[in-house]
Amino acid sequence: MFEISTYSSIAEIGQQRWEQLNTETYPFTRYAFLNALEETGSVSAKTGWQPLHVKVKRNGETVLLMPLYLKQHSWGEYVFDWSWAEAYERAGRSYYPKLLGAIPFTPATGPRWFSSLDETQIEPLIAQIMSQLCEEYQIETAHLLFPQTAAHPFEGTRLLQRMGCQYHWFNSGFKDFDDYLASFNARKRKDLKKERRKVAEQGIEFQQLTGAQINADLIETFYDFYVMTYLVRGQQPYLTKTFFLELGQTMADQMLLVMARHEGQYVAGALSFFDDSTLYGRYWGCIQEFDSLHFETCYYQGLDYCIAEGLSRFDPGAQGEHKIKRGFVPTPTYSYHHIKDPQFNLAIERFLGEEKRAMEQRMLQLRTHLPFRKE
Repeated sequence: MFEISTYSSIAEIGQQRWEQLNTETYPFTRYAFLNALEETGSVSAKTGWQPLHVKVKRNGETVLLMPLYLKQHSWGEYVFDWSWAEAYERAGRSYYPKLLGAIPFTPATGPRWFSSLDETQIEPLIAQIMSQLCEEYQIETAHLLFPQTAAHPFEGTRLLQRMGCQYHWFNSGFKDFDDYLASFNARKRKDLKKERRKVAEQGIEFQQLTGAQINADLIETFYDFYVMTYLVRGQQPYLTKTFFLELGQTMADQMLLVMARHEGQYVAGALSFFDDSTLYGRYWGCIQEFDSLHFETCYYQGLDYCIAEGLSRFDPGAQGEHKIKRGFVPTPTYSYHHIKDPQFNLAIERFLGEEKRAMEQRMLQLRTHLPFRKE
């Protein structure tokens, strides 16, 4: 019924065909974003991210496209399965390579495929694709990270669900930042105002830049900041300067670049992306430390932008319980996993059940620390 093909680059599928099916405004499945990752060498077999994108045809017509990768490691995923890999190794099995349906280096929930099929057909087909490709490539596992799914996703398939937690902000129709702060209790409101005031008192000014306001010089300056976040930890950055420069040419209409200046010099920056409803905080860096600069650049400037533009959600990225007292709500995220071996499948299923129960309890506890006034 379905003809499943794989491609070693998104260019082999082509921009026209990709965009015929992909009608989403979600930035990270745009052809321009995924192609830039490949063209600039950030994603390749050499970096352990071999593209293996899926195209499905029925009666000669393309009915589904899905970004997919053959992974040689678990870096850059933000759903941590290192213990699973170690268990396979102890058993004398090879966990890698594995199949990965994800956006490289991007833990932002959103569409992971696009299709003209009826919705009831899609998720069984995704499960079939993952199982079939594992057999075809003699791979032990396949993983689907941060998908935007239905209420009861992959019901009746062998895919195992894993729950995670991030911290997202939701817009209740706030008129401005002061209106947002009015929803806080008095002590937390005072703390946040003090944090913003510290930044202003240090003489730091901010620019919010989008579209044609973002030029190559600004991107190169921002890239120096981004690199510093890795170098201070003794690491090399995942993404290349040419990747960011290319996005500045092709996707500036969905980019928000916040640049911080002190005494006329740029000292920090944060790069986010947005669609019709959501701001996605992605990259940050600085060359000089200032009190509360990170919170202002990465969070409060983004909140200002969301309120001004009427965006309903701000997803600032993975991890960070420090976001809670700033009004970011513990929010469940999900991933789905095909484990071919029955014994490993059973063991991982049990682990995921225990982990989910612990995660749900933890999220309930974290919600008690939110700064909002009690009604």
